[in-house]
Amino acid sequence: MKQTRSLFRRFLKVHFLFIFLPPMLLIFYSMFFGFEDSHRVGLSTLNLFYITLLLFSFILVAFVVISWMFFFRLRKRLTGLQEAMSLKGNGPSLPKTIHVQSDRMDEIDQLGSSFNWMIQQLEDSRQREAEEECLRHRLIANLSHDLRTPLTILRGHAARLNKEALSLEGQDSLAEVDHTITRVGELMDDLLSYTLLTSGKYPYEPASTDIVRLVRASVAAWYPVFEEQGIEIEADLPAAETFYWEADPNWMTRVLDNVFQNILRHAAAGKYANITVDPEKERIIVADRGPGMLKPSDERGAGIGLSASAYMLTQMKLKADFISDEKGTSVVIGRA
Repeated sequence: MKQTRSLFRRFLKVHFLFIFLPPMLLIFYSMFFGFEDSHRVGLSTLNLFYITLLLFSFILVAFVVISWMFFFRLRKRLTGLQEAMSLKGNGPSLPKTIHVQSDRMDEIDQLGSSFNWMIQQLEDSRQREAEEECLRHRLIANLSHDLRTPLTILRGHAARLNKEALSLEGQDSLAEVDHTITRVGELMDDLLSYTLLTSGKYPYEPASTDIVRLVRASVAAWYPVFEEQGIEIEADLPAAETFYWEADPNWMTRVLDNVFQNILRHAAAGKYANITVDPEKERIIVADRGPGMLKPSDERGAGIGLSASAYMLTQMKLKADFISDEKGTSVVIGRA
């Protein structure tokens, strides 16, 4: 209770001289000096009235002025505290700490001290989170690197077994082992890429990008791969029209690579892929006739490659919509 009343006590101390002291002096003067001579009672009474009026007028004016100064200073301190809280410090979205006078420590300074303590706790928590994130990224990178050695050994043994005389079931099992080894290697590459991407190791360098030209180059690079797998490619790429996005060309190429790779992984059975660029609506459409490339859900889970693509598209203020039915799946890339 004593600490919560410090401002009020200070207010009374400041005003005590002007509120209580003048009336006490006036009473003292009236009792001992105001009525010495009976023939001057009337004049003394009149003088006392004017003196009392002047004194109380002075008290009233002094009270108003000092009260205004006191509350103005109080408001100034509260406004300064509010402004300090709105300033940004070193950490993102965190305000700066404020100066507190330790020798005074009234309620406002106690509020400032508590605010500084809260900011310090948030900074410590953010620093611990950053250290844990860095440790996690380093662990994933090391695991991805260390697991390549046993995978390489397994691939070598699988290649040696492939030269031996095996039954049809053995050859099928060996082919499945080789496919699984390849798949694990691709998953590790995706995991490493996503880790490096989210940790800022792949810099984002946006530029005005000719989308039709970029898609044409990606299709040309992937065409031999699709042809080897027997997948028919139908590309609708305008020759005269184009449009531009403020995007990172390398990131856009990686997004298309991921979409095309998913066709090979999950929709190769459909033996068809359609790549369309619509300059009028500014969008890219990649369609297949297989069951792959479905929108991630709780049942299927979200692939690491798709997560990396979604992250890059979000940074470039783009999005990918998945449309799937019994005829196949379409991925529509456009502005967010």
